[in-house]
Amino acid sequence: MARAEDKTILVVDDEPDVRQYLAAILEDAGFTVLTAADGEEAMTVIRQHPPDFISLDLIMPRKSGHKLLYELKKDPALSRIPVLVVTAHARDELGSGSLQDLLDNAVMSGPGTYLEKPINPLSYVRSIQRALGLDESADTEDRLGLKDELQKSLQGASADALRRALEAVKGRDR
Repeated sequence: MARAEDKTILVVDDEPDVRQYLAAILEDAGFTVLTAADGEEAMTVIRQHPPDFISLDLIMPRKSGHKLLYELKKDPALSRIPVLVVTAHARDELGSGSLQDLLDNAVMSGPGTYLEKPINPLSYVRSIQRALGLDESADTEDRLGLKDELQKSLQGASADALRRALEAVKGRDR
């Protein structure tokens, strides 16, 4: 059976923080990750290194996710790449029309074709694993959950507590 380590995901989002966040989630789940800041950059990456899956923001400058999906659909080889739209605009005037157009015209179809921001890291990974027919291991859930819990705990931690935590992590890796 295919594993996450065997799959490459392209994350396309114009917000650098969101792009980095989504890439980190996928890397933690074992995927190889490529990134692009908009649809134009994404098409260049896709042609050079066709990914196994695309995580795509809908509203972006230069070339939107909406336009990129139509462009991918025109190419028989690229139209087979599964896509998950990850958008903050599924229900507002910026994106709801584009999303509805994609659904109405079967550019994307079926369950799990889009997620609304803010996303839940585990739901995001699970959506991609399901689309790629990958095992939904408990290890992925543990890693993502523990990392999220650790990040939340570190936000309010004192410098001394952070030092102790770092020493504990370094000591365990030896």
